[in-house]
Amino acid sequence: MAHRNNDNELDDVMEMLIENGFEGFADVLRMLLNEAMKIERTHALGAALYERSDQRRGYANGYKPKAVDTRIGRLNVAVPQVRGDVDFYPSALEKGCRSERALKLAIAEMYVKGISTRRVTDVLEKMCGLDISSTQVSRVAKLLDEQLEKWRSRLLGEYPYLVLDAHYEKVRKNGSVVSCAVFTAIGIDTEGRREILGVSVSLSEAETHWRGFLKSLKKRGLSGVRFVASDDHDGLKAALNAEFIGVIWQRCQCHLQRNAVKYVPKVSMRSGVAEDLRDIFNAKNRACAEERLQQCVEKYSKSSPRLSEWVEEDIPEGLAVFALPSKHRKRMRTTNMLERLHEEIKRRTRVARLFSNEASLLRLVSAIEMEISEDWIAGKRYLNMNVEMEDEDESADSKEKRIYRKNVA
Repeated sequence: MAHRNNDNELDDVMEMLIENGFEGFADVLRMLLNEAMKIERTHALGAALYERSDQRRGYANGYKPKAVDTRIGRLNVAVPQVRGDVDFYPSALEKGCRSERALKLAIAEMYVKGISTRRVTDVLEKMCGLDISSTQVSRVAKLLDEQLEKWRSRLLGEYPYLVLDAHYEKVRKNGSVVSCAVFTAIGIDTEGRREILGVSVSLSEAETHWRGFLKSLKKRGLSGVRFVASDDHDGLKAALNAEFIGVIWQRCQCHLQRNAVKYVPKVSMRSGVAEDLRDIFNAKNRACAEERLQQCVEKYSKSSPRLSEWVEEDIPEGLAVFALPSKHRKRMRTTNMLERLHEEIKRRTRVARLFSNEASLLRLVSAIEMEISEDWIAGKRYLNMNVEMEDEDESADSKEKRIYRKNVA
């Protein structure tokens, strides 16, 4: 009986597609969604309608109407209800929540970029057939703010590796346009997974602002930090020295190579200097890197004394990464992961050009970073945190082999 009903529903769907084509997609999706929810209810109950079965865990209890806003319009679906000792809610609607959140984020992005309510309404009505009022836009923005604040203030844990950086966006302040710093912290946890730990907005990268940002992370439970990678900035360095005493600090090697250009006296020398710096950074260990560093200092001591002095003073700040296991160094020696994150944020904020206030900037950046962070956590591990023990084991094995060869000889 159930099989014939399913066949009838499928026939109706095919008929509607043949008659209406693309215009009937909304109705087709509604019918398919209703049928999928019925099938899922049957599986959850362990028996079909009116079927007698020893595996039955509950009973059907009619339907509840629900309006669902989707990217192809508003669907009025019938959500199957149950009674008895069974917990049931259609997974299709649960999975649709992510799309619904994407739609709300689109509304919020238009809102924070200063698009008028009338324009928001026109766009959504043309794209999705939805009529959004100014009250609904405000409600979506408020709900989004609550979710984002909850994400920004969530409790943290142990993160051995920390990457810090900031980028700038234009904000209107007291009738003027100013550059506003957006602080971001990325952490690598004890399982090797990346996560965006926090984001903050401030008018500058002064020490007091960086210290406030780092203190907020510690208040939320950030602990176990052993290594920090960042660019060279006086305010950030001072804040790190105050808040993370004794933690290894790595200056971004990519930024160091860019900075070297200022000290190269001739354009023709740039490629050679870049190659020398890469040789230092790609050394197999710290001792080898320091040896190549000294050779580089001596090489340019006469032809370019300013460059030689800069290499001797600044390049050692980019060698702290050699304290990490060899398999971690390539990914932790720069702030490139944050640079790529900034590019993604800029791609979304470039359209806005100018934010009406700091709150609107924080809202949009937080929404972008929250989604990216969730994808990182759900994805594969960024680092294998067991390699440190493996490296130690390999060192011990190598030592034993050397002793064995010595004794045999």
